Amino acid sequence: MNYQTIQLTYDTGIATITLNRPEKRNAMSFALVGELMAALDEIEASPANVVIFTGTGKAFCAGMDLEELKSLVGKAHDENVKDSSAMATLFRRLYDFPKPTIAAVNGAAIAGGTGLATMCDFTLAVPEARFGYTEVRIGFVPAIVSSFLVWQVGHKIARDLLLTGRLFDATEAHRYGLVNEIVPSARLLDRAKEIATQLMENSPSSVRATKKLINGFIAVQLDEQIATAIEDNAHIRTTADFREGVTSFLEKRKPVWSEK
Repeated sequence: MNYQTIQLTYDTGIATITLNRPEKRNAMSFALVGELMAALDEIEASPANVVIFTGTGKAFCAGMDLEELKSLVGKAHDENVKDSSAMATLFRRLYDFPKPTIAAVNGAAIAGGTGLATMCDFTLAVPEARFGYTEVRIGFVPAIVSSFLVWQVGHKIARDLLLTGRLFDATEAHRYGLVNEIVPSARLLDRAKEIATQLMENSPSSVRATKKLINGFIAVQLDEQIATAIEDNAHIRTTADFREGVTSFLEKRKPVWSEK
């Protein structure tokens, strides 16, 4: 497949997906989501045993593309459900992917970018990486990622990160278990490949079975939570605060919230 928003390369059993929109700080777009899904399908059918995710330029993924964020305002409920379902499907596909996944976070990973980085089995980050579930700052709700985050870090930490919408660094992310290792930039991809090589020394069928076993412990609950999250995500987009949040963000001004 001729990818436009990502690069997909193979090397001795390792597939590397590189988000390739450096002029947009690798922001999430509907095209990018579609190409990530296609790439995962391609990799699953390939001889590759491990997947590495990284980004081109100084950012890993800076959240949703501004132009596409603008397009969300005024969409009908069914369209919002469809868009939310696409993102949920990507995150669930990545979370349940049968082959081990490693995120090599080379810079900022914000909102959906944080979700993408932390859905992987292993997350490595450079010291200067920044994370944040910033949706509440623009009248949005981090519904999809919250379904996974609560299982990953527990309710107390999830409330802090999701309700404040604050940015946090790689050290704090490591403390919460969202990042496995903090790695100097010059060593980031090498370290990811070292972990990939270690994983490939194990039985591929055993690794797949172990991932399926681990994920199966919460599969039913996660399905229910994601279904609720999709509806919540679609609903919030119809509110006055969402319209004001997106507009103020695009106009680079402080929002004036109408809903109390």
